[in-house]
Amino acid sequence: MTRARWFVGPLSFSLAVAAVIGTYGCGRRGSAPPLRAAEVGVVTLAPERVVVTKELPGRTSAFLVAEIRPQVSGIIQQRRFTEGADVKAGDLLYQIDPAPYRAAYDQAAAALAVAEASLPALRSRAERLEGLVAIRAVGQQDADDAAAALAQAEASVLAARAAVQSARINLEYTPIRAPISGRIGKSNVTVGALVAAYQPVPLAVIQQLDPIYVDVTQASADMLLLQRNIARTGFKVDDSEVGAVRLVVEDGTPYPLEGKLQFRDVTVDPTTGSLTLRLIFPNPDHMLLPGMYVRAIVEEGTSNQAILAPQQGVSRDLKGQPYAWVVNAEEKVEQRALEVSRAIGDRWLVTSGLAAGDRVIVEGLQKVRPGDAVTTVPYGGSSGAGGPAAETR
Repeated sequence: MTRARWFVGPLSFSLAVAAVIGTYGCGRRGSAPPLRAAEVGVVTLAPERVVVTKELPGRTSAFLVAEIRPQVSGIIQQRRFTEGADVKAGDLLYQIDPAPYRAAYDQAAAALAVAEASLPALRSRAERLEGLVAIRAVGQQDADDAAAALAQAEASVLAARAAVQSARINLEYTPIRAPISGRIGKSNVTVGALVAAYQPVPLAVIQQLDPIYVDVTQASADMLLLQRNIARTGFKVDDSEVGAVRLVVEDGTPYPLEGKLQFRDVTVDPTTGSLTLRLIFPNPDHMLLPGMYVRAIVEEGTSNQAILAPQQGVSRDLKGQPYAWVVNAEEKVEQRALEVSRAIGDRWLVTSGLAAGDRVIVEGLQKVRPGDAVTTVPYGGSSGAGGPAAETR
């Protein structure tokens, strides 16, 4: 009897302990609070004004270029300009020895005077003989010879006048004047040099530097991509309205003045696959010189209803396709496939998949899955909706 009581005692104790533990555990499970929805930071998208720009390489070129060449041959007597200085249209640059051309002019003028001196007598004789023919006092042949001599004398006068005009033009070409205003370079000849009319080597070159051209090149493939993006995003491009073109010079310094796009070439260079854009910039201080390498920032298109998504809210799948997590109207998470055009600052320009008013999750992505109910808070303390449209370059 004693051994039996010892066996039953520990068993009863074990059962009692198990009962107490079960009762305690059931009480804990029944009093557990419900799970709370995950809290995520979101950015509410709003349409913005976006100006898409492209940085293109290019070189400067003078607005006007005049190569100074003599139009008559002769010896240079004077040089009347300072190399590297500014000259005005009409300023005297060189003086060719005018003596032989003045002599030729005087000779032509004398020949004209001789031709004109014989005209009155020949005209009177022709008129008299014409009257005598009417009364049969002279023969018709004499009158015809007199008329022919008058006509020949008149033609000689015309030729002499043309010779005088030619001699005057040559004499006027002996002073070589600036055809345009601008900055003149070095002189290729000195006083005493013999120059020839229309020689291939210019005496000097004048370049107008204010304003100045900037010729930049754009790959035709980039132009086609831009056209496709314009078709998808509604960007507007009008070369006549592009007014703000910026420039970065060789040392990386921004040029202080803005230029404009003058024209876009219509022919693609077959060797480089690019086309030329000509820009024009004011250059009052002559900071830009012809031949400088520059980088132009050109506006490619403008949209007043662009959608920009923060980059930290856009992910990519295994195929590299972009997507974003969005909180829908039911406060649940859903995944959206996106199409993005380009990065603008720290945001993506979205062409498809998102619209104004969508709430993109940018913080707490690791805590949610599609279909989860969430609690949203503005990322960074503000939603970003309803503010003024920003211009993004």
